[in-house]
Amino acid sequence: MRRRSTNAPPIRPFRRERGSLWRVLLFAVLLAVAIRTFVVEAYRIPSRSMERTLLSGDFLLVNKLAYGAEVPVLNRRVPAMRAPQRDELVVFDWPVDPSVAFVKRLVGMPGDTVAMAAGVFVRNGTPQSEQWVFRGGDADPGPQDLQEGSARRDWGPLVVPPRHYFVLGDNRDNSLDSRAWGFVPDSLLRGAPLFVYYSFEPDSTVRAPWLTRIRWHRLGAAVH
Repeated sequence: MRRRSTNAPPIRPFRRERGSLWRVLLFAVLLAVAIRTFVVEAYRIPSRSMERTLLSGDFLLVNKLAYGAEVPVLNRRVPAMRAPQRDELVVFDWPVDPSVAFVKRLVGMPGDTVAMAAGVFVRNGTPQSEQWVFRGGDADPGPQDLQEGSARRDWGPLVVPPRHYFVLGDNRDNSLDSRAWGFVPDSLLRGAPLFVYYSFEPDSTVRAPWLTRIRWHRLGAAVH
């Protein structure tokens, strides 16, 4: 009688393999959630308020560790890597509705005196030469825009209170920012934009513009 070979590899039970697969999937999901919560987050630019620094249809990766990511449930933040700097871009929760995220340029730090004269931004008594500012709306102004136009171009001086920031859009004539809803508390800061990882022309009339109207020159562009 022929003996069975004892060198044949053992057959692993299917249940054991399935259990290992579920553990791997669970670990991957938890890792993805942790990265999104504490490290980086994706953000889409929905409007033209930051033109030409950022375009509608840009997708950003945001460094959430920069200013200290918020820990869910505990209502605490992890220690920040650094403090926000003047004139850098920041992503934050809108003070009017914290469920909505905005990206603007931080132009006023706590203790700064900010104002605007004839459309020129003034900080601590010194007019700022902001090379990133874009003047040009994407539509004809309506009655409300005409009424508010002078107030948006001439205001202040205002002193930024402690633990708050003053932000403006680079497209000054087409931006909803601190001129409309005031200062941003530091508790609402989300992070610092890193780079554009994807971009397409959303206003295109062609089908599937996210695939056929990709702005290849924008991919990987640093944000500052």
